[in-house]
Amino acid sequence: MSQAEQAPAPRARMKGRQPRANPTPKAGRNLPAATAVGLAMLFAVLGGLLFLPLGFVAVTTTFAIFGVWEIFRALEANGTRMPIVPVMTGTVAMPFVAYFGGLESLLFAMLLSCVAVLLWRSIESAAGSANSIFAGVFTLGWVPFFISFAALPLHAAGGVTTLGLWPGGTVPQGAWQVAVMLLLVVSNDTFGYLVGASLGKHPMAPKISPKKSWEGFAGSIAGAMLIGVLASIFLLDKPWWVGVLLAVGVVAASTAGDLAESMVKRELGIKDMSSILPGHGGVMDRLDSIVFACPTAFVLYVLVAGA
Repeated sequence: MSQAEQAPAPRARMKGRQPRANPTPKAGRNLPAATAVGLAMLFAVLGGLLFLPLGFVAVTTTFAIFGVWEIFRALEANGTRMPIVPVMTGTVAMPFVAYFGGLESLLFAMLLSCVAVLLWRSIESAAGSANSIFAGVFTLGWVPFFISFAALPLHAAGGVTTLGLWPGGTVPQGAWQVAVMLLLVVSNDTFGYLVGASLGKHPMAPKISPKKSWEGFAGSIAGAMLIGVLASIFLLDKPWWVGVLLAVGVVAASTAGDLAESMVKRELGIKDMSSILPGHGGVMDRLDSIVFACPTAFVLYVLVAGA
C-alpha cells in the first residue's frame, strides 16, 4: 500500500474524537468556582454586617490586608519596594478607626499613615525613595482608606459602635446602606458578566481591559437599577429614584475601579494580583470594584439623606 493510501487513516481515527470542553468561558472566568467563592464571601460579609458589626469590620480589614500584600508583592517583583510596615499598620488601623471614630478620625488616620511612610522611608537608603514613598501613599489611599468608607455608615448608625450584636437585635439603617452597596456591586459584576459574555462585541477600553464591553456595561446598569429600586423601597425605605441614583453611581464607580486595577496590572505586566481565590484571581481582583464603590455610595447616601 502506498503512502498516499495510508495518509487518510489518522484522519479517520480523529473523526470520532470529541473536542475537549473549555472550562473557561468567553469572559475569562471559571464560572462555577467564581460563583462559589463569590457567594461564600458575600454571605460572610453580610452575616457580619447584619449580626456582628465588629466582625464585619474585622472581615473588611482582613480583605484589605490581603489586598495590600498582593500589591506589595507585585510592586516588589517590578523593582519598587513599598515600605510595608507603616502601610500595613495603617491598613489594619483605618477600618477600625472609621468604625469607632467616624470620618474625621479616618482622615486623621490616613494623614498619620502617610507621615509614617515618609518617616520610615527617610531612615532607609535614598535609592528609589521617591517611587517607594509614592507607592506607599498610593496604596494607602487605594485600598484601606477607600474601603474604610464601608465602616462609616455603621459609626453613624445612631452613634452606636457596639462590640457585640446590634442592640435590641435591630439592624440600623447604616448597616442596610452598606448591604445595598454590596448588592449593587455584586449586581454590577453578575449582570455585566452575563450580558458581556453572551452579547459583548464593543470593548470599552481595549488597551486596558479587552473583555469589558459596552454591552456588558449596559447590562450592569440595567440589572443594578432593578436591584437598586427594589432595595431602595424594601430595605432603605426610600423613593424608587434613590435606587436608580445609587445603581448608576455604584456601577460607574465599580467599572472605574475595575479599569483602574486593570491599568495597574498591565503596567506591572501581570494578569492577576495572585491566585488565592479560585475563579477570581487575587483578593484585589475582587476588591477593585468595591474600593471605588464604598466612598461613592457613602457620598450618595449623604446627599439623599433627606429623601
